[in-house]
Amino acid sequence: MTKRVVLLIPTMDRGGAEKQLCLLAENLPRDRFDVHVILLTRDGPRSQKLHDTGIPVTVIGKRFKADPSAFFRLRRELKRLQPEIVHTWLFAANSFGRAAARMARVPRIIGSERCVDPWKTAAHFMIDRQLAKISETITTNSTGVRDFYAAHGIAAKRFTLIPNGIETALPSLRSRDEVCDSLGVDPQRKLILAVGRLWPQKRYRDLIWSAELLGTLREDTTLVIVGDGPQRGELLRHRDAVTIPTHVRFCGQRDDVPALLPHADAFWIGSEYEGQSNSVIEAMQAGVPVIASDIPGNRDLVIDQETGRLVELGDTADFARQTNELLDDPTTAQALGTNARSRIASEFSVAAMVQRHAALYEQTAAGKQA
Repeated sequence: MTKRVVLLIPTMDRGGAEKQLCLLAENLPRDRFDVHVILLTRDGPRSQKLHDTGIPVTVIGKRFKADPSAFFRLRRELKRLQPEIVHTWLFAANSFGRAAARMARVPRIIGSERCVDPWKTAAHFMIDRQLAKISETITTNSTGVRDFYAAHGIAAKRFTLIPNGIETALPSLRSRDEVCDSLGVDPQRKLILAVGRLWPQKRYRDLIWSAELLGTLREDTTLVIVGDGPQRGELLRHRDAVTIPTHVRFCGQRDDVPALLPHADAFWIGSEYEGQSNSVIEAMQAGVPVIASDIPGNRDLVIDQETGRLVELGDTADFARQTNELLDDPTTAQALGTNARSRIASEFSVAAMVQRHAALYEQTAAGKQA
């Protein structure tokens, strides 16, 4: 008999948690699990594949932070579905979802923390601690996330570590000239990629300064920033104040990042905090040398001097220096990329991620029956 599992998340935006939830929902064995996805706030582009693969998607339509009507709609939907397990992802879904599941008498409730969240207040952490008490476990993708929440009062033993999974990469069918032309970059220049939402967490101001330092030093590099977000206008103005488009280009949101990565000479991530970055995993899978800020989420992926380079947070000069070293030493850069690709293949596959979740769900359901 299949076990009905509800996966609950705020939206289907193009975020890392949303991507992992979709990969999980699409790949859980249909003969063992009946999966339903509930979106607390709104729909988004990632839900199309869920619809295409026949996974039911329900939008609750939460309109503001404390929306009681959304809470009661969610509880009513959970009563209708009668799942054996509800698995909630991200703060809004964790808070609304676990409380509603408890009121709907869902037998087993699992939370999920996907990122180090320094923006949370004492009130947020109090909610997290209280809801942890009604959770069978809390999944996370990173030891850094687990340790962050342990420091805020949720015992580390309450977490289950399941690293992110990444789909097998297909060879790029586009030449470097084609890729560079689509990005507006001279193919003779060294191409550095950064991928992610344009907002303060990612510290793109640091990367822009680093790109200017590197571009001035070498005169043959261009940082291309892929993504969109609320800081786009501000970052464009900052770019124009400190450097030139030849050194830093913004190319907006794109769906062809896997085709771009094999042609990059380096990949940058300067984030202030992360859970486990899908973009870093994808760059490592493509064999691109990664230069990353030395924070817990990145340290779970990038082993310094072995699968990439780590730089002290905010050290713009060291980003430029370390990248310059790798560009001048292609043998070392290739070795880092090869080691990174091997690590992702062995530890971060979709199959492994799905199998670990499936085992957790079956173990949890068996505990209900015991």
